[in-house]
Amino acid sequence: MAERKSSYGYEDLLACANGDLFGPGNAQLPAPPMLMFDRITEISEDGGTFGKGCVRADFQIKPDHWFFPCHFPGNPVMPGCLGLDALWQMTGFFLGWLDLPGKGMALSTGEVKFKGMVTPNTKLVEYGVDFKRVMRGRLVLGIADGWLKADGEQIYTATDLRVGLAQQGS
Repeated sequence: MAERKSSYGYEDLLACANGDLFGPGNAQLPAPPMLMFDRITEISEDGGTFGKGCVRADFQIKPDHWFFPCHFPGNPVMPGCLGLDALWQMTGFFLGWLDLPGKGMALSTGEVKFKGMVTPNTKLVEYGVDFKRVMRGRLVLGIADGWLKADGEQIYTATDLRVGLAQQGS
């Protein structure tokens, strides 16, 4: 396993997307443009709301991001599902960071609430994931609550984000 750091820059995230951070057959992030954050600012095994781990990440918004022209023409907003996917991405990254084996897959979420939008005028999106439980048996599963802030204002929440790790051949 790679050195376990408390934050990761963009090059580290690209290495994870290429399968080089946690080793072959283990957790990977998607490659750009589906990688929905630029850096992980904090990752901890015992932090967060529930004291069972947390991840914090940032995404610099650029008015020319790929999703703005198509969602929606004349009224551009970042699709809410991309913010939700970022929270799942962070959940899977955490499981890999814990050195748990297998490739990640988003399984489900509880309740999702949107009370604002990310627009081309937004400068910074911040994400947070707070773990409630990590199952480390035959089934590797992370369960967490997450949030998204746009320029400091929390506009998305998601409960019971579930990401599992499956070993190849499982």
